[in-house]
Amino acid sequence: MAYTVLIPARLASTRLPNKPLVDIGGLPMVVRVAQRVRDGLGNDVRVVVAADDASILRACEAHQIECLLTRTDHPSGSDRLAEACALLGLADGEIVVNVQGDEPLIDTGLIRAVADLLVVHPQASMGTAAHPIHDVDDFRNPNVVKVVTDAAGLALYFSRAPIAWWRDGFAQGISSLPDPAPLRHVGIYAYRAGFLRTFPNLPQAPIEVIEALEQLRALWHGHRIAVHVSDSAPGPGVDTPEDLERVRRIIGGG
Repeated sequence: MAYTVLIPARLASTRLPNKPLVDIGGLPMVVRVAQRVRDGLGNDVRVVVAADDASILRACEAHQIECLLTRTDHPSGSDRLAEACALLGLADGEIVVNVQGDEPLIDTGLIRAVADLLVVHPQASMGTAAHPIHDVDDFRNPNVVKVVTDAAGLALYFSRAPIAWWRDGFAQGISSLPDPAPLRHVGIYAYRAGFLRTFPNLPQAPIEVIEALEQLRALWHGHRIAVHVSDSAPGPGVDTPEDLERVRRIIGGG
């Protein structure tokens, strides 16, 4: 199946300056991500970096990675992706997968599985991923986003709270996990290009503001989100200098 992978790359980062360009094994991180996606998915998939700075554009061009320059004032990653769709002239029905530029260990099989969701679920505007939670601390952690789905694998709700709530088992507090295991949301998304162009213009949802989860805007406006459940967690991303050193050790050359 042909689709487009968009990799948003924003130069500013408070925790890791110039994050897209940090060196991992001799390559700028965003280039390493793009190469991993391109090599893992093959010629049917178009891989494009959506950058906000000319230095990222130059780094991509030096390594034969397709890149386009987007505005610097986008309030969210979705806005940047929407501009990229317009610049690329993608038709409404085309599928776009958003892969973050700080995921140099991304599983390309996961990308393919999330893209396939929109073929299997024609009623869905978006696709995403999750995996079972096996650690009680992760379940309690508000920085670990949880999701519950219906029988068809479509999202019912995303939350920072522990969901689904085990009425009887949690009467004395959360000391163990319910069965079946709750699901941790993984921040990879597939979109239909037409929906992605309209999404940033939808009014914010009250639940989105409360939870600080942008995907709740789609649910609140009646759009469906299909969820692929993988067996295990994806590889670590890079948000901090400590993350960077860990990934360098895994890849080598750091």
